[in-house]
Amino acid sequence: MRIGFGKVDITPRVGVELCGFGPFLNRHSIGVRDRLWARAMAIEAGGRTAVVVSCDLVAVVLPTTKQVRELVKEAVGLGEDAVMVHCTHTHSGPATHNSLGWGVPDLPYMELLPRRIAEACIQAVRNLAPAELCHAEVPCEGIGLNREQDRDAPPLEEVLRDDWRPAKPELTDTRCHVFRVDSAGKTIGFASYFGCHPVCCCAQTRYIHGDYAGVATNMLEREMPGSVGLFLQGAQGDVNSCVVHKPEKEALLALDVIAARYANAVRVGLREAKPVAVDSVACVRHRVSFPTLPLTVEELRAMLAEQEAILSRPGASDEEREVRMATVYAVSLRKLVARMEAGEKMEPVSEVQGFRLGPVALLGAPFEVMQAIKNDVVARSRHTIPLVMGLTNDSLGYAPDRDAEARAGYAARMVPMIKGMLPLKGVHDELVKVLLRLDGALAEA
Repeated sequence: MRIGFGKVDITPRVGVELCGFGPFLNRHSIGVRDRLWARAMAIEAGGRTAVVVSCDLVAVVLPTTKQVRELVKEAVGLGEDAVMVHCTHTHSGPATHNSLGWGVPDLPYMELLPRRIAEACIQAVRNLAPAELCHAEVPCEGIGLNREQDRDAPPLEEVLRDDWRPAKPELTDTRCHVFRVDSAGKTIGFASYFGCHPVCCCAQTRYIHGDYAGVATNMLEREMPGSVGLFLQGAQGDVNSCVVHKPEKEALLALDVIAARYANAVRVGLREAKPVAVDSVACVRHRVSFPTLPLTVEELRAMLAEQEAILSRPGASDEEREVRMATVYAVSLRKLVARMEAGEKMEPVSEVQGFRLGPVALLGAPFEVMQAIKNDVVARSRHTIPLVMGLTNDSLGYAPDRDAEARAGYAARMVPMIKGMLPLKGVHDELVKVLLRLDGALAEA
């Protein structure tokens, strides 16, 4: 087995619009607190090479992923199935995907981004060297809470106590997976896997950084000079960090506390990690579509009329959140009506991708995956260490679980409109089925 790492700075210039937290906030960055990185790990075994790159970004879209793959193929000859582009989902980085009103991507930055991500992958492949992969699964507590069950975060003074735990830890990740890579007697890189929204810093914060995951990874890299560390985002669709929606000063101070908690867990994993036998690598990629609610064009026009009534109300002001949100709905609904009238296929088409590294399965989905979906996949996986990774290769918004879909709230109904999509139907069961089919294909490859 040979393993290599690569790392490229993808920090945007100050002034680009940041992503998330509300309609048309004009949340432009005013400084860089921590650099953003594309960090890649390549593994070669049994005559096959695969490379996964983790980016300190909210998400990428499939056209960006395709550009990265083309550049990597041209430079080092890897096929499309062997390149996986993953994102940590920081909300304190540049807007990089199509979410109407939730931040406008900066065109010069987006032109350069695929080349930068590809360069990290190319470095990783060119740095391949004999190495040993070690793994540990360790406790990781006091990071997140399930926002679908606990709508409001506890007071800041409470969650910053070392002994704070959520009321229902079973609805969050309480353990993380840690991988250490040793070569020629030293640690050359590591990866950690955990599921929690990186939203310690929110609408009132304007500094660029990778949130708790990026700050912790940067910290651990400094402790191991020459190493490169990847953060792999798990099921975070319904799990927020325990500090969220605080004023800028409080959020930035709390960021270091949450990052330190995560780094402490990863340190334990790095110490306890045991060798993993990887005799082969497998790569599988499936093109998939996801069913949507069977809304008619008449229903969409009725929804549009409701939003246009808000916009045409006497005295309506763009300072009102209701007006800005109605704008999101109206623009999206007009496009959906036009597509439906043109006879276009309304179901979103994307891909799922998996890597098998010995007993480890990386199962990548283009969603913000909720915990219950991940739990169902893990329980039925054919692999010893199955890792369900959201925000991989594309961005289709949330994969709500059955309960969230029944509530028909933000994740199930609002976000699809922000993304210019119809709401999904039964995505819990559909995504479980798709990922288990991927898992099976990897086991047999």
